[in-house]
Amino acid sequence: MGSSFRIGTVMGIDIKLHITFLMVLPIFVMIFAVNSAPYGFGDIEPPMQYVLALLCTVLLFTCVLLHELGHSYFAQKYGFKVDNITLFLIGGIASMEDIPRDPAQEAKMAFAGPMVSFMIGSILLALNFVISSLIPTYALTSPYRLVLILGSINIVLGIFNLLPAFPMDGGRILRAWYARKISYVEATHTAANVGKMFAILMALLGLISSPWNPWLLMIAIFVYMGASGEDRTTTVTTTLEKVKVRDVMTSGVVSVLPSLTIEQLTQFMFEHKHMGYPVMEHNVLKGIVTFSDVRKVTSLERFSTLVSDVMTRDVVPITVDAPASDAFKLITSNNIGRLIVMDDDDVVGILSRTDLMHTMTLLSE
Repeated sequence: MGSSFRIGTVMGIDIKLHITFLMVLPIFVMIFAVNSAPYGFGDIEPPMQYVLALLCTVLLFTCVLLHELGHSYFAQKYGFKVDNITLFLIGGIASMEDIPRDPAQEAKMAFAGPMVSFMIGSILLALNFVISSLIPTYALTSPYRLVLILGSINIVLGIFNLLPAFPMDGGRILRAWYARKISYVEATHTAANVGKMFAILMALLGLISSPWNPWLLMIAIFVYMGASGEDRTTTVTTTLEKVKVRDVMTSGVVSVLPSLTIEQLTQFMFEHKHMGYPVMEHNVLKGIVTFSDVRKVTSLERFSTLVSDVMTRDVVPITVDAPASDAFKLITSNNIGRLIVMDDDDVVGILSRTDLMHTMTLLSE
């Protein structure tokens, strides 16, 4: 995610904050600060009400992070790499290289998140119960209210995530259940349709509520898009597993020199009709330059700006014998348009997103 930034590392996993998280953070603070007891601090004198509201919000999203770490622990246990965990508008997402195709593994990994939320919620609510039984006046204090809010929300979070709708954990558990009887693609398609149905029901409920509920409507849109995306991604990935990169790449690669000016590169692009080229010097790969890089340079600067000034040096390569599905994952996760195909240290081709989509179309017919 280009609009995310890293704040730390846990279990070898980068923890990131998405820009939407920073947008929603003050909203949650205001909600907790305005609402009164027992699920807010509006009856407490400022500035303490805002301090408690901010603390509650930070701890709440810490619980969301722990929820995602629950998934990540089982993913790593089963040998799957977790690239990062990103906190955004309405929760968190653990970005993994792949999802287990084994139904039992996927079910356990999916349930791990809600299990963490249930554990946190149960421990916090039990703690409040025990302390208030020993010290009756504790139930009147701010710490009691803070623990009550966090405990209750974690229980709700666990229940909500078990709804059988992608991209919630319940949707993945449902797919794992279907995958025991039918193919993985069919199981994903069926579970995604269930998720879309839940999304439509949530949207209708949000619209007919009095007053209408924008939060429920927003979650419904998120669920519908997540279900559609999961269905589409799984179909593409599974289909592309059948072919190798060498079968769909563009070979006979034309490269450019880093000393070329952008004006010369523009003319070169017109002649060769490609939108991206590896940058080579003395048969050594230096980077990749695309039409998007050219567009960033003004017309007047194109005569003095060199390819080496605008090219991407961190090239994402893929081996010639890799499955085309791996190429799709790399292009998607890195948000790029093409990959350089390597055979040992030699550049042997370029594979673009368009190449993969054309292959998908041919294999689907």
